[in-house]
Amino acid sequence: MSGGVDSSVAAYLLKRQGYDVVGVTMKVWPQDCISRAEDKCCGPQAIADARGVAHALGVPHYVVDEGENFERLVIDYFTEEYKNGRTPNPCVMCNEKVKFGNLWGKAKALGAEYIATGHYAIIEHHADRAVLRKGRDPRKDQSYFLFSLRQAQLQHAICPLGEMSKPEIRAIARQLGLKVAEKEDSQEICFVPGNDYKAFLKSHMGAGEFHPGGIYDKAGNRLAEHEGIEMFTIGQRKGLPGGSPRPRYVIDIDPVTSSVIVGDAEDLITGEFTIDHCMWHPSTSLRAGGSATEPFEVNVKIRYGHAGADATVYPGENGEARVRLHKPQRAVTPGQAAVCYRGDEVLGGGWIVRQMAVEPVAA
Repeated sequence: MSGGVDSSVAAYLLKRQGYDVVGVTMKVWPQDCISRAEDKCCGPQAIADARGVAHALGVPHYVVDEGENFERLVIDYFTEEYKNGRTPNPCVMCNEKVKFGNLWGKAKALGAEYIATGHYAIIEHHADRAVLRKGRDPRKDQSYFLFSLRQAQLQHAICPLGEMSKPEIRAIARQLGLKVAEKEDSQEICFVPGNDYKAFLKSHMGAGEFHPGGIYDKAGNRLAEHEGIEMFTIGQRKGLPGGSPRPRYVIDIDPVTSSVIVGDAEDLITGEFTIDHCMWHPSTSLRAGGSATEPFEVNVKIRYGHAGADATVYPGENGEARVRLHKPQRAVTPGQAAVCYRGDEVLGGGWIVRQMAVEPVAA
């Protein structure tokens, strides 16, 4: 229970369905988290809100300290990805490693059989497997953030809100008289205030941990200096040197030479990319063990807000795969998750691998 309206109503729905519900809130803010005092899922106000809802619903409530694990598994991952010229997705990592990872062990110690969350996704439980599907409301679907959960995790997970819309959830909360009924949804990464990841990195990392270097055009001309590759992401336009008749965008980041390469908008168009650390769910279209060996057709989302694009996946070795887009897409960004669907079913996916758009620039 994060203290928001979604997890609050999820707890109510489960109780109404006859489950023996226990409310658990994770304390995830480390001592140096600059947003720990704010009204977020990593702040103390969230714990107070969750406790109040649990009391109103008549369910026990526990606070579980995951601060050390959250910093190690999520925040450290977040900073390391930027150091490597990649754009991280901490919500996917938090779900896999913390919420449905470490927390599951503690839930079992309480005698729980499932972990339930307020995600807008559908998890179907079959005798031999669990199937992850998109939530019914396309504007709120969050199946993307759950794609990397293993079968052992999905088989012990419940998402009661998957068949509902946000207005329906708020209406239930109002009927129950819950104080969180009108609580605003957070549009930010929970530990990054104002979605200003640059300010967070500057506060969290030491000055010596940044990787300054040069900004180059595609021809290798040095245009300017930068204070660190950590300050850039693929597709970025703001903060680049001027003097060009056309808008410039970041088209590549080379962590080896600490180089940022800029180009035109058309340089961001990609027709093919590779993914690693692939995880495929058991499916009628994939081998029963959850692995893929032959090419197969999908609709792939290259980031959470992406509408999806038709593609062919060519499985490779060592957990890698090649994704050929039927229609080239803009700003395929290393470090983001590429999640593959067939209809509303999540087949699985992987993490987009860095690929040089131009030849590396010598330091």
